[in-house]
Amino acid sequence: MPQTIRIALDAMGGDFGPKVTIAGAANALERRPDSRFLLIGDEPAIRAQLQRHPRLAECADVRHSSVSIRMDDKPSQALRYGRRVSSMWLAIEAVKKGDADVAVSAGNTGALMAMAKICLHTMARVDRPALACLWPTLRGQSVVLDVGASMGANASHLVDLAIMGAAMARVILGLERPTVGLLNVGTEEIKGIEEVKAASTLLRDLNLPGFDYRGFMEGDGIGKGVVDVVVTEGFTGNIALKTAEGTAAQVSAYLKEAMGGSLLAKLGYLLAQGAFRELRAKVDTRATNGGVFLGLEGIVMKSHGGADPIGFARAIEIGHEMAGSDLLNRIRDTVALAHRLEGQDGADSTSPPREAAQ
Repeated sequence: MPQTIRIALDAMGGDFGPKVTIAGAANALERRPDSRFLLIGDEPAIRAQLQRHPRLAECADVRHSSVSIRMDDKPSQALRYGRRVSSMWLAIEAVKKGDADVAVSAGNTGALMAMAKICLHTMARVDRPALACLWPTLRGQSVVLDVGASMGANASHLVDLAIMGAAMARVILGLERPTVGLLNVGTEEIKGIEEVKAASTLLRDLNLPGFDYRGFMEGDGIGKGVVDVVVTEGFTGNIALKTAEGTAAQVSAYLKEAMGGSLLAKLGYLLAQGAFRELRAKVDTRATNGGVFLGLEGIVMKSHGGADPIGFARAIEIGHEMAGSDLLNRIRDTVALAHRLEGQDGADSTSPPREAAQ
C-alpha cells in the first residue's frame, strides 16, 4: 500500500480563499489519490465549497479557525493577532504536531515565513530558511533560491543554500547529481562581492557529495538553464523572479496585440495556433507555482496569492513530492558534513542575513 501523504491547507490564504484552495485541493487529489487533507479555516465557508467536490470531502477533515491573516499585514502584525489561532498558524502547527506531512498556504509570504520559523524552528547549523522555487528554462526546469525569504547572505549561508537547493532538485527534478551555480555579475573568479567569492571558494574546497558545483553564472543563464540549481541571496533572487514574471507578461501582451493588429496577422495566428499553444504552456507560471521554505524542521509550501485552482494544485503536488521523499534528512546530513569540513559551526566571514519584511 502506498504511503498516505497528509496535507494541511490554510484554506483562507491568498486572494480568493476557499473558492480557490478547495478547488485546488480537489484538482491535486485527482493526480495524487494517496493524499488526505486537513482543511483549516472558516468551517461554513469551507463546507460550502466542499459540496462541489464530494470526492475531496471523503478524504478531508475540517478544522475551524475564525482568524485569517491579511495579505497586507506585516509579519509582526500577523503574529500579534494570528499566533496559535489563525488558519495559517494552525496549518503549520499540524506539521509540528505530526498531524500533517506538509503545510500549504497562498497567504502573506512574510507572515508565513515568520510563523513557520517560530513554530517549526530552523535546522541545526542553518542560519535562515530560504524560499526556493521552480523556474522554467530552455532545458526544462531549474531550482532557484533564495527568492525572498531573507535579505543578504554570508558565504556559509550561500553554501547552505546550495546544499538545500540540490536536495530539492534531486527530489523534484529526479536528478542524481544536479549542477549548481552561484549567481554573479560575471563568470570570472575575480568578479563579484566578497561574500559570493568566498562562497565559491568554499564550495570548490568542500567538494560536497550530491551535487556538481559549476562556479559563477550570470543572470541570463537562469532562463537558459545552464545549471540545475541557481543560488543567490533573497534580495537579488526576488528581484530576478519578479522581473522574469513581468517580462513574460510583457511578451504575452505584445504577442496578443500583434496578432490582433490586422487581418493578415489574425490569419497568421490561426495558422500557427499549435505553436502559440505550446508557447503559452511553456510560459504558464501555474506549472511552476509553489515555493518551499527550506531549512525548517518541516515542509511548508507557499503558493502565489493570486493563483487559480490549477496553480494552487501544483503547489500542493510539489509539497506532496517533498513529503514523500527523505528531503529533510538529506539536507540535515549534508549541512552537517559541510560544517564539519569547514571546521566551524557559525557564519563564515560577514554579517548575517536579515529577515525579509514582506
